Amino acid sequence: MDTLHTIDTPAAVVEQSCMRRNIARMQQRMDALGVRFRPHVKTTKCIEVAKAQQAAGARGITVSTLKEAEQFFAAGFSDILYAVGMAPHRLPHALELRRRGCALGIITDGIESARAIADFGRANGEAFDVLIEVDTDGHRSGIRPEEDRLLEVARVLHDGGMRLGGVMTHAGSSYDFDTPKALRAVAEQERAGCVRAAQRLRDAGLPCPVVSVGSTPTALMAQTLDGVTEVRAGVYVFFDLVMRNVGVCSEEDIALSVLTTVIGHQPEKGWAILDAGWMAMSRDRGTQKQKQDFGFGQACDLNGRVLDGYVLGGANQEHGILSRQGEPDAGIAARFPIGTRLRILPNHACATGAQFPQYQALSEDGTLQPWGRFHGW
Repeated sequence: MDTLHTIDTPAAVVEQSCMRRNIARMQQRMDALGVRFRPHVKTTKCIEVAKAQQAAGARGITVSTLKEAEQFFAAGFSDILYAVGMAPHRLPHALELRRRGCALGIITDGIESARAIADFGRANGEAFDVLIEVDTDGHRSGIRPEEDRLLEVARVLHDGGMRLGGVMTHAGSSYDFDTPKALRAVAEQERAGCVRAAQRLRDAGLPCPVVSVGSTPTALMAQTLDGVTEVRAGVYVFFDLVMRNVGVCSEEDIALSVLTTVIGHQPEKGWAILDAGWMAMSRDRGTQKQKQDFGFGQACDLNGRVLDGYVLGGANQEHGILSRQGEPDAGIAARFPIGTRLRILPNHACATGAQFPQYQALSEDGTLQPWGRFHGW
């Protein structure tokens, strides 16, 4: 069986013990707050990881593509929320999944989309389970809690024979903050906005059993989730450098790294050249505007210990440039000889994971086990 010393590089390595700690931390927090936890599996797109989340107490999963829904359903997951606005051309696929026994929920945030769902559902004798997406922070999509459109969309669905499941939101703006006070405020804004939208539906005589919120920072920093029925979060399972800068984890909590090999040097520039470029790390520079810029990733030794000051400062398609922040390291060639193996922590675990067809799951005994990863739409 392969180890970190024998496997080819670059490779996406998941440290299993770290991953399990992250899963337990989130599940214990959700249990303490008294809400159902429906993890977003788009980060990992991996059956083995989702099974570990399920074993810890998660109920249902969230996906970002219908292909994910298809593949997780084939692996035995049936309670699935497709948390991307439903495009009409995808309704036949959603119908086919439901008719095969998948309890697939879908979402919308517009009248046109709601009408398409209701019309298609009636034409095919199907009452889709639909959540209305609520915008609680201006980050992306959704209907503001006080908008008239919220009730209009709800009535189109309800009067059209669909099952109005409730409301959901995602506080993506939480990634822009980095203090406990600010994160707690965003978490409360997310909770209060979604609960307010739910109350408006109920006051209008419309059903709203589900109030679903979630992002990793708000899930971990919320002080109360009164009125919320479920939480969704995804990147917490691996964490990454963006989350480290946000302040909800440390480097030691990051379970995903890219194993790489030193293949050359530019001593006069203080560079070591690695075989992991942006095709391995992704082009995500999410830490660039945060309090600490890690370039394309933080360098660690083979055991995962952070090499302070050494980052992947630059990247081409298949070449990474390891350098020291601040004054260049004139002795970098001696410090990291040809053939040295390192691990690079990613800026964004979702983006880095997406560069690989499989993970190498690192056990405590040092052996690696391949875990497949889903790709495509």
